[in-house]
Amino acid sequence: MNTDVLICGAGAAGLTLAIDLARRHIPFVLIDQAETPFAGSRGKGIQPRALEIFEALDVADRMIAAGGYYPAQRHYAADGSYRDEASIAANAATPAEPYGQPLMLPQHLTEGILRARLAELGHAPRYGHALAGFEQSDCAVTARVTSAAGEIVVRARYLIGADGGRSLVRKTLAIDFPGESLNARAVVADLSLSGLTRDVWHRWGSGSKQISLCPLQGTELFQLQMPIPLDGAFDLSDAGLAAVIAERTGRPDIQVHAVHWRSDYAMSARLAERYRVGRVLLAGDAAHVHPPTGGQGLNTSVQDAWNLGWKLAAVLHGADDALLDTYEAERRAIAAEMLGMSTQLLDAARQRGDLRRGREQQQLDLGYPDSSLSLDERNDDAPLRAGYRAPDAPCIGAGGQPLRLFSLLKSGDWIMLRYEPDGASALTPHRGLRIITVGQHAELRDHESHLRTAYGFAPGYSALLRPDGYLAALTHDEHSPVLKDYIDRLVR
Repeated sequence: MNTDVLICGAGAAGLTLAIDLARRHIPFVLIDQAETPFAGSRGKGIQPRALEIFEALDVADRMIAAGGYYPAQRHYAADGSYRDEASIAANAATPAEPYGQPLMLPQHLTEGILRARLAELGHAPRYGHALAGFEQSDCAVTARVTSAAGEIVVRARYLIGADGGRSLVRKTLAIDFPGESLNARAVVADLSLSGLTRDVWHRWGSGSKQISLCPLQGTELFQLQMPIPLDGAFDLSDAGLAAVIAERTGRPDIQVHAVHWRSDYAMSARLAERYRVGRVLLAGDAAHVHPPTGGQGLNTSVQDAWNLGWKLAAVLHGADDALLDTYEAERRAIAAEMLGMSTQLLDAARQRGDLRRGREQQQLDLGYPDSSLSLDERNDDAPLRAGYRAPDAPCIGAGGQPLRLFSLLKSGDWIMLRYEPDGASALTPHRGLRIITVGQHAELRDHESHLRTAYGFAPGYSALLRPDGYLAALTHDEHSPVLKDYIDRLVR
């Protein structure tokens, strides 16, 4: 079997990458060693930046309709009294940030929606297909894949290891995975129960005796979370979980009717030394593992795939292979910050039972200003710099119809915004590049000055947006030879 990209792992990272490649008409094969899709709630939080990515992939509205927003936390005292507090910083949507708060959607529903979108694009994961090994040359990767039907040899131009924290791809490459154990072990489970309302996230105890039962939006279930001893077996049977719930809550009226999924796990924080060796790259948990606090894991994995997809497509269309080196340069630094933040949040949760989350966890302020792909020629005090996330902005088209800037990003192209220019474009039509003129009589009208405000535009300024919605270049002179060279090298 021959293909351009072999993706190992059909979790959130693998599915996001597959959808992005599918909409770009890049041949790929997506495999997963599991016989069936993941069925639990583990990664239940989708941050605002991930929602923007999912909007570009045409699934954000489906996810919002299927899930819901985080309820307040209710902390119970030993005497049964309680206090409520907000668990998530909820902000109103703004013209620049259309999603003001995280969405709660159990992981199996998120991945189910991604699989449905992938099916609409004519593809599906191959479950029960395990990577057995691979070798690479200067021009291809040759992988051995086993299934119930026997062994398949897949020859691909690139191999992506999105195969989780125990990644065979990473181990085969002998990439170090340094980090530390966090001396924490926990249980997470999805339960049918009675005795609790679904309007709040219920929490009891502190330290090693904490327990929480969170209503899972989009389902009739509750998610159980609690720390357990580091060593020894723990009873994960239905009866065992029911007993520990009764013990830690002191509530005999809470009745467990069924346990639909359960898992116990030891927490650690680890970061791969490298994300790329030749034609093989790592994404998601294969590249970074961390405690679940802060709801960063699934979201960071999705952003890995979002960063990688357009770069793979560009290289396959003729861009310099060195473009793929920017994937590690940009994403590894982000993962390192995320690991530190998640570990700090774990300490706060263990010591104070504090699960409150704010803007820092929403990932809207992450960017790549130090990347070699960031070209900034303005040298002014604009609110944005090259490498930052490109803000949204409501505009109108020449026919008077409403049009959001983000709707243009669904094309997967580079976007050149020419703000009230004096004359025709200095750029010639180019594959993968959309040149959009903004002005009173142009194709796009900034009728309420949202673009001017968000981007610090003045007449004659231009901004080049990357396919993943980050600012590639800012300039006040679109005739800049540096800008022309940038586009000639990278836009494919």
